[in-house]
Amino acid sequence: MTGDTLPNAIYLLLLLMALGGVLVASVRRSPARTLQQLSVWALLFLGLIAVFGMWGDIKATLIPRQQVLADGRVELPREPDGHYYAVAKVNGVPLRFVIDTGATQVVLTRRDAERLGLDPRMLAFTGSASTANGTISTAPVRLDSIDIGPIQDRNVRAVVNGAEMETSLLGMSYLTRFGRVEFDRDRMILER
Repeated sequence: MTGDTLPNAIYLLLLLMALGGVLVASVRRSPARTLQQLSVWALLFLGLIAVFGMWGDIKATLIPRQQVLADGRVELPREPDGHYYAVAKVNGVPLRFVIDTGATQVVLTRRDAERLGLDPRMLAFTGSASTANGTISTAPVRLDSIDIGPIQDRNVRAVVNGAEMETSLLGMSYLTRFGRVEFDRDRMILER
């Protein structure tokens, strides 16, 4: 045993002896009540183990995520905020987009543009777009690729937003590339 292991082992042994002593005294005073309480604690402990063991399944049920279906369609669940989001690999970098049928173009945030290796300070903000917050400047860019599951597009036009924005947008210029965009209750289905 190392220098730290022996004191820890002694501490744990003393703790175990103290808990065992309390348990023995409790069983002598009221055996039925003690066994009932031990059963409740054992069930709670087993329940926690079950929840942690099945957390992936529980999370997938409570918070559904983007799925690629067997036939190559992509299914996007409606998030609690009411929007549909897609995770796409842009030039090989995963980015999260909000699906925005009110946006004309693919619009990147400055942060996402930087993640793609585009320096917003070096871009020419020569375009403009009308938004709910007024007119903003935009810089046109070309993306080598956008991949959503098995769906791949090359040489995609986009713009970098000159204003601050939380999430990049997949607008109509991208959505019209699909043969079908379908809303089915709380799901959006994209199909080529």
